[in-house]
Amino acid sequence: MPELPEVETYRRFLDDLVVGQRIVAVEVFDAHVLALKEDALRAALVGATVTATQRLGKNCFLELSGEQVLVLHFGMTGDVGAYRDDHDRPRFTRVALHLQDGLRVAFIDPRKFGRIRLAASVATYQHEKHLGPDALDLTVEKLAAALARKKTLIKPVLLDQRLTAGLGNWIVDEVLFQASIHPERVASSLTPDEVGRLHAAIQLVLRTAIEHEASYQRFPLSFIIHAREWDAYPTPNSDAYKYCPTDKTAIVKKYVGGRATYFCPICQKET
Repeated sequence: MPELPEVETYRRFLDDLVVGQRIVAVEVFDAHVLALKEDALRAALVGATVTATQRLGKNCFLELSGEQVLVLHFGMTGDVGAYRDDHDRPRFTRVALHLQDGLRVAFIDPRKFGRIRLAASVATYQHEKHLGPDALDLTVEKLAAALARKKTLIKPVLLDQRLTAGLGNWIVDEVLFQASIHPERVASSLTPDEVGRLHAAIQLVLRTAIEHEASYQRFPLSFIIHAREWDAYPTPNSDAYKYCPTDKTAIVKKYVGGRATYFCPICQKET
């Protein structure tokens, strides 16, 4: 599932291609991904120039000269691509934007859980969807104030997009590991020092992931994301990914708040 680091990578890709470009046509190959009428999408996009890109959590925005924004939400399998000729169109392209220079930008989504919509502004969309500040913009003061009011477990609290936008399941596990906080701690029980570590870990994990363009295999061996076995472990023929990189204890997997959760029972003590 595209998380904040993937979406930031998509945004940077789009920023290089579309800013300053006029949209001359819109092709819709599968309207299932549209959260508005096809005619309304064309009316807003054709002839408009993309003036900037933004991201909020897992949402990417193209700002348009018509004073609207195109909102791209990538669902479980969404991606973006670029091509010039029909025979090069990426598989599972659902919508394509034709730019004035001949390039076409593809919204790709195999499982069609992504959505394309329009909004008056990023701020309006944020308000309508009840999204908190972007996780990279969250201050330690706002984090501390929010956690102090929560009597529930820290993991589901951090996954709540109303607190902060952009923290997904693996990210929260990694953040809690890097901050040495058990995923079943009550949020309001965290000390000021622990909140400070948590905030620093959010920045560390997100910036590391963005730096590596969300290529998990390239993440540091000090991260426990490798225990999820999404990619081959960076060291061939090694089972080290099954163990805590700090104390070599076996990584525990259990369900917290209904979500698969990985943690070290030694580094992340429950009390």
